[in-house]
Amino acid sequence: MEGFADTVLDWYARSARDLPWRRPDASPWAVLVSELMLQQTPVARVLPAYEAWLARWPTPAACAAEPAGEAVRMWGKLGYPRRALRLHEAARAVVDRHGGAVPEALEDLLALPGVGSYTARAVASFAFGQRHPVVDTNVRRVVARAVLGQGDAGPPSTARDLAAVEALVPAEPARAARFGVATMELGALVCVARGPRCGSCPVAATCAWRRAGCPPYAGPVKRPQRFAGTDRQVRGRLLDVLRAADGPVPAAALDAAWAEDVQRARALDGLVADGLVDPLPDGTYALPG
Repeated sequence: MEGFADTVLDWYARSARDLPWRRPDASPWAVLVSELMLQQTPVARVLPAYEAWLARWPTPAACAAEPAGEAVRMWGKLGYPRRALRLHEAARAVVDRHGGAVPEALEDLLALPGVGSYTARAVASFAFGQRHPVVDTNVRRVVARAVLGQGDAGPPSTARDLAAVEALVPAEPARAARFGVATMELGALVCVARGPRCGSCPVAATCAWRRAGCPPYAGPVKRPQRFAGTDRQVRGRLLDVLRAADGPVPAAALDAAWAEDVQRARALDGLVADGLVDPLPDGTYALPG
């Protein structure tokens, strides 16, 4: 779509949110932290956790020097706390393999623990100004509607999604990097999943979905996961007890966090298996050392 990137970039220059990980002084480490925190987590919840994390650990070396359990503690209530362990492992890998500097090469980023295709491309693009197609849920939705004429993107396909975005990315690396974040912002603020704000969309005039009459999406749908009463909720309750403690806690303290014995035991076993909780020889439990 000729002119699509220019239009989105012009809109972004006028409408972008001022987020700390987008500022010129944001370090590659700050960008990596933000990308891992933002996975499946709204910006409003990430902002205070991001700022607290970087205030404590402004460099990978600072994070790597402390126990993994402190990363889990600092993660707080962001959810999916294994991301905290992966970020701590990535910090240690950056120190061990790259002298404490987050690497620029895509293959080196992909080799870091917990860094997948999206995160590696996002860091290479946003932190180092490289030209890569960066595809998240918001980008997929914008492309599905504006380019493909579909109401939603449907199930992800890495090869197909990367190819669709690659065709839109400007050739010049700095513009390409800015286009990646601009398209994300368009999906986050305007081309939202429910109730898209087409009246304020910069590409509404050329949007294939609008030209087709905004047909409803008829493909497979991923149902939202409930949270209340699930093992995820129990895991969070148990971790809350450990985060609030200065040291190991007795089993009775965890028992008090959730009344149902079988579910609580299953959740605790899962936390131990994931490396988020250490069972100690004296029968107490602690965050990982």
